[in-house]
Amino acid sequence: MEQLKTIGRELAMGSQGGFGQSKEFLDLVKSIGEARSKAEEDRIVLREIETLKRRLLEPDIPKRKMKEYIIRLLYVEMLGHDASFGYIHAVKMTHDDALPLKRTGYLAVTLFLSDDHDLIILIVNTIQKDLRSDNYLVVCAALNAVCKLINDETIPAVLPQVVELLGHSKEAVRKKAVMALHRFYQKSPGAVSHLVSNFRKRLCDNDPGVMGASLCPLFDLVTIDAKSYKDLVSSFVSILKQVAERRLPKSYDYHQMPAPFIQVKLLKILALLGSGDKQASESMYTVLGDIIRKSDSSTNIGNAVLYECICCVASIHPNPKLLESAADVIAKFLKSDSHNLKYMGIDALGRLIKLSPQIAEQHQLAVIDCLEDPDDTLKRKTFELLYKMTKSSNVEVIVDRMVDYMISISDDHYKTYIASRCVELAEQFAPSNHWFIQTMNKVFEHAGDLVNIKVAHNLMRLIAEGFGEDDDATDSQLRSSAVESYLRIIGEPKLPSMFLQAYAISALMKIYAFEVAAGRKVDMLPECQSFIEELLASHSTDLQQRAYELQAVVGLDAQAVQAILPRDTRCEEIEVDKDLSFLNGYVDQAIEKGAQPYIAEDERNGMGNVSNLRSQDQHESIQHGLRFEAYELPKPPMQSKVDPVSSTDVVPVPEALSYRETHPISSVGSTSEAGSSELKLRLDGVQKKWGRPTYSTPTSSTTNSPSEKPANGASHVDSATASYSKSRDSQNTKKTEIDPEKQKLAASLFGGSSQPERRSSTGHKASRSSGGAADGSRGSKAVEKTIQQPPPPDLLDFSDEPTVTSALPSVDPFKQLEGLLDSSMSSTTNHNAGTATIAPDIMSLYGDSTASQDSLDIFHGLSTEPTGATSGETTVTTLPQSVKGPNAKDALEKDALVRQMGVNPTSQNPNLFRDLLG
Repeated sequence: MEQLKTIGRELAMGSQGGFGQSKEFLDLVKSIGEARSKAEEDRIVLREIETLKRRLLEPDIPKRKMKEYIIRLLYVEMLGHDASFGYIHAVKMTHDDALPLKRTGYLAVTLFLSDDHDLIILIVNTIQKDLRSDNYLVVCAALNAVCKLINDETIPAVLPQVVELLGHSKEAVRKKAVMALHRFYQKSPGAVSHLVSNFRKRLCDNDPGVMGASLCPLFDLVTIDAKSYKDLVSSFVSILKQVAERRLPKSYDYHQMPAPFIQVKLLKILALLGSGDKQASESMYTVLGDIIRKSDSSTNIGNAVLYECICCVASIHPNPKLLESAADVIAKFLKSDSHNLKYMGIDALGRLIKLSPQIAEQHQLAVIDCLEDPDDTLKRKTFELLYKMTKSSNVEVIVDRMVDYMISISDDHYKTYIASRCVELAEQFAPSNHWFIQTMNKVFEHAGDLVNIKVAHNLMRLIAEGFGEDDDATDSQLRSSAVESYLRIIGEPKLPSMFLQAYAISALMKIYAFEVAAGRKVDMLPECQSFIEELLASHSTDLQQRAYELQAVVGLDAQAVQAILPRDTRCEEIEVDKDLSFLNGYVDQAIEKGAQPYIAEDERNGMGNVSNLRSQDQHESIQHGLRFEAYELPKPPMQSKVDPVSSTDVVPVPEALSYRETHPISSVGSTSEAGSSELKLRLDGVQKKWGRPTYSTPTSSTTNSPSEKPANGASHVDSATASYSKSRDSQNTKKTEIDPEKQKLAASLFGGSSQPERRSSTGHKASRSSGGAADGSRGSKAVEKTIQQPPPPDLLDFSDEPTVTSALPSVDPFKQLEGLLDSSMSSTTNHNAGTATIAPDIMSLYGDSTASQDSLDIFHGLSTEPTGATSGETTVTTLPQSVKGPNAKDALEKDALVRQMGVNPTSQNPNLFRDLLG
């Protein structure tokens, strides 16, 4: 009787509000479910938002009511509306001592907040306290929040407590602690890299749930570095064997399959560890065979385990018996009425044909059925399989099928993908040049601008250069057929722009040029004339220039046109003199007459050569390291042979070159000793210090070579294949009535040699270009002939410049400026002595900057050893180091000091010395 009363009270409570929930809340849920449109749903939610805002402002809200309000806020958020006005109330509820309220608060904040939200800082202290709780349910709630809310900055605050909980007495706590540590590893691997050994330890936990939780982080670790976990192969095999033998509790079964999700994760790990490792693979053969034999194929979860087992068999070192068992499972998948199982069968077949191509031939009719299936996803997967099976004997059938399918679909993304596959297969396995051109035309016609533009350019180059045939008649005939096909295509009402990459104006230019060069009279059609006049006013400068060039070419004589556009030089390389050496004489004459030397644009803009900056950064990174070799002995300076200059004329110095902002020099320079006595700064690798100031960060360019995956026992595939074929031949199959069309199609797809062909990178003969063996054949994935261009000139490297032989200017601008120095500055220069006796401290002039070891070495060639005071010594008065900032007077004094050392700045780059010294 008491039980009946309890049931009655619960039913009454359900009719009034439902287990503690108010009728208002149930009406909200019911109205949302009965909404007939999104607009009606939005009106209901907006009305609820106004109600909650009003209710949450009331004082002294009962805890039961606050819990319901938080749940109603969850509904608002899940329906896509903003409930941020109530976030703080959820945070406050996590502080409550009552377990139902605390768990509700943690559930709400994990759904409301992201790990970078501003309110996270208010929860960290609560989480730390709850992780120490005696109630394991509170600890579990806190660990759930840790996985969702803790970010990189707050990981150290809770990490020690999470690691401590790995040894908790409750298995649920240990499991959630492993999950939290895994989450920390995913967010910040460096923060927990010293703790990854805990995952190995938890693999031996007595509770299967904790062991299963440790498989997830171990899978991530094995994916990154499988070699470090080879010693766990026997452990994983032992665990998988125990699971397959149903040694786990019944609670882990799912649809009568023993712990299927643990099996799937273990199979994924074993596939990684056994790849390319024969010894490790041999220890897996027995357990894999048992799983394939015992798995139930009547349930989805059983088929999932079988599929993962096939993937493992295809990844490890091949075994004939396992390949045979996997082929039997694939046959069941392909014969199923379920599209999902057929999809799995096609995918699994694509994995196994790399090891045993005969497997695909056994299921050729099933593959044809999948190719004709109305399910578009299955059809796409079948094309993936056919792509892997393509060879020269079946390329025509497969590519034609792909082109037909490409025409029938409207998805631009997948159409682009199919078009790229068609182009790739046609380039590698084309049986003839004529078929290749016709196939490319179909792809261009139906895929339009979705095809990579390089494909069209390479095709045109291929037609122009020829296909490497022995006689020109074959190439000419092929070009004629290509032109005829394009003439037919031009008649179409609408063409994609891919067919129009060669502009009409360029075609007209060639036609008229050939006519004029042949000596025939050219009568321009009115349509062509109006077209050219229209392009003369085009907004495109390229088209406008081509139109003007066409007008100019038509007016020239035959000999000039023949020289401009020769008819038979379409494949010759064009030699371009980028240095414009033919203008050297003109430039020298202009400089002798007083013209300023040209300054490159990147120097004027303060931007250095990108490649030079990279090499400079590498140089700086090397120079900034510790050096342990002994210091070099100072070398005597080498006198520069300069002509006496006159100071009678005054040469104005441009202000832009006189007053430049100086920067500290950070690289090492040395004098040139290649048989010349002139001092020359070696500036290769030196950072540019003139122009606008820029910031550069030293970077180390490292080339990441692609990781080489070991082959899965390629030398043992033949034995596996032979054994498999032998076992197949011994079986008696039932002969059924088969459609002749399908038989013919299957013979086209699977006929020919069954041995896998290597997809060579040069599928066609090399073309006859003037540069030797041309790359214009359809050899690689993109049929292109790459023209290697020389790297851009290094504007900062003056080490290889020829010695200037032109006459020096009659006036030395430094000597002309010397008269402006202060009278207190005394200096004498003795050119007849030939040596300077005192080496001035030039870097003391840069007292406002910090001089590094590298910046001192750049003037190493300008200093000499002191030999004592003689009558010809040079007396130098150094400036005080307290002078700060650029100063015109300081700049003039620096110029004079350099001149006193026997260095003629005009023998080097004048702009460089002006920038470095002032």
